[in-house]
Amino acid sequence: MPPKGERRRQQIVNTAKQMFMDKGFQSTHIGQVCEKLNIARGTVYQYFRNKKEILFAILDVVLEKMEDIFDQEDFNEFFSGNPTSELILEFINKRLSTCISVLLSEPIVIKLIFKEIVGVDDEVNERINNSIISIEKMVTSEIEELMKKGIFKHNLMPDVVATLVVGGVLLVIYEYNKRKKNALDANLIENISKYYLRGVLK
Repeated sequence: MPPKGERRRQQIVNTAKQMFMDKGFQSTHIGQVCEKLNIARGTVYQYFRNKKEILFAILDVVLEKMEDIFDQEDFNEFFSGNPTSELILEFINKRLSTCISVLLSEPIVIKLIFKEIVGVDDEVNERINNSIISIEKMVTSEIEELMKKGIFKHNLMPDVVATLVVGGVLLVIYEYNKRKKNALDANLIENISKYYLRGVLK
């Protein structure tokens, strides 16, 4: 997509996203997004068939970023250099911290997960659930690899640990946002990583 088209698409996503959070999904209409951006309906339909597709585009971006974080080639390349224990901890911590930052960058995803966007239907909820499952699978795969390398405890149940980590992170972010506390606080991210590593490291 040409840069101009990509910018317009992102404007539509950002505007609709804010409306979904402020007004609710059901009460937001494509026409209102057009009015806000001073564009014709046809412009929106060049990029999205309906407002659900806008929501799905937001979820897809989050998943793409997660896939980049848990890139297997990066993982293999890092360990091919026989890193020290200190560098391994730094590597694991950075990947987890980056995941948390990605989730923090899209508060609408947290609101969707905790059913705080009014008016979404079963199709949207299913897509959200599938997104969470995809993230959990990425974390599970990484835990399995780290167990094989003898870095994590050998008796872990990777899928259970992944569910606990992902669910715990989502809940902490949700509670911080709800209480209007700074979820981007570096100490928060550092502590989540520390508690996770304390439970899984050999």
